[in-house]
Amino acid sequence: MAKESVKARQRKREKMVAKFAEKRAALKAAGDRAGLDLLPKNASPVRLKNRCQLTGRPRGYIRYFGLSRNVFRDMALQGKIPGITKASW
Repeated sequence: MAKESVKARQRKREKMVAKFAEKRAALKAAGDRAGLDLLPKNASPVRLKNRCQLTGRPRGYIRYFGLSRNVFRDMALQGKIPGITKASW
C-alpha cells in the first residue's frame, strides 16, 4: 500500500485540477501562456497519476474499475465485482 502522504497528495492535486479547470480552459482558449504560467503547478491535469482507489498502488491500474490488478483479482475471486467470473475451459 502507498503511504498516506502519497494518497493525500494525489487527492490534493485532484481537487486543485477541478478547481482551476474552467480558468485553465479559458486561458488556453485565449492563448494566454503567461496567465497559464501563473497557475499553480498542481492545477495541471498532467500531474495526476492513476492510482488504485483502495491501496493507492500506481502500477497495474485497471482504468475501468479504478483498481490495481492485485485488488481486482482478490475482489473478483471473492465475488465482490458483479459480472466478473474466473475463466474455466
